[in-house]
Amino acid sequence: MNISSSFLGFPANLGDDRMPRMVIFGVGHGSTYPGKDSSAYTLAADAIRAASQDDAILVEHWDFDLGGPLFNGEPGCCIDAGDIQTTMHDNEGNRARIEAKTREALALQAVPILLGGDCSVTFPFLASFRDDGPVWVLQIDAHIDWRNEVDGERYGYSSPMRRASEMPHVAGIVQVGLRSVGSARLADVDAARRYGSHFVTAREIHTRGVEAALRHIPKGTRVVVTLDCDSLDPSIMPGVAARTPGGLTYTQVIDLIAGVGSRARIIGFDLVELYPPADIDGMSALTAARIVVNTIGSVVRQVGKESLA
Repeated sequence: MNISSSFLGFPANLGDDRMPRMVIFGVGHGSTYPGKDSSAYTLAADAIRAASQDDAILVEHWDFDLGGPLFNGEPGCCIDAGDIQTTMHDNEGNRARIEAKTREALALQAVPILLGGDCSVTFPFLASFRDDGPVWVLQIDAHIDWRNEVDGERYGYSSPMRRASEMPHVAGIVQVGLRSVGSARLADVDAARRYGSHFVTAREIHTRGVEAALRHIPKGTRVVVTLDCDSLDPSIMPGVAARTPGGLTYTQVIDLIAGVGSRARIIGFDLVELYPPADIDGMSALTAARIVVNTIGSVVRQVGKESLA
């Protein structure tokens, strides 16, 4: 992959036998529902990469979101490994390829950063951490994604948190940004509550701040963060398939991510459900790119907290 088209111009490898601390990769397809077309999601990763290009020459500049340069004065430690080749409706094969790529990053003791893809890519991403448990999951999303199955498919975009709750290595789930109405039935909400999932609505975040969610994450734990772009308000994230007013602000989202990094340890991150055909003037891709930048900065600033790992 050409560096000029990678996220922030990151190389495909660091050379000099240096190991990356973070590995970025894109995924187009996960488990698509029968009769549905998920092809537009293949555009998401490159849209985010393109939106990052103006900042590629500014990596060493001061970033006021982070309180310093991206890599905090240290050498660059990220690579962009390009995209996994997936095929729409090859659901089982796609899940296997996503899991294999994620586990490659984990074998390097790096933090995998997945650019999706709809929410169905989250299941194999989370499954990849089975040897790194116990882990907590912070889902930032407008919806709880707790359907057991839809049209016979148990691994589609409406089910990843239900499937996560069945993983022995997942110790707990915090779901933040919830609002409005979605695919969840009463039975799905009841199932999530019986499991012990912590619901934090967008309204609670607006009223009480991000601590309303962070307080549920035990200190010192490993955390995988999964961010659905529809968690953000459509005024700044219009490029989603299900726009819903009342969403989180950019600042609330990056404060959530930074908050996890300061109280626990981020060991994986995915950003999903960016739908480029619905974007307006590249606004959503730019916001998504900045969220990824903040995630990288938060992970870098976890240096020195190895005792939490």
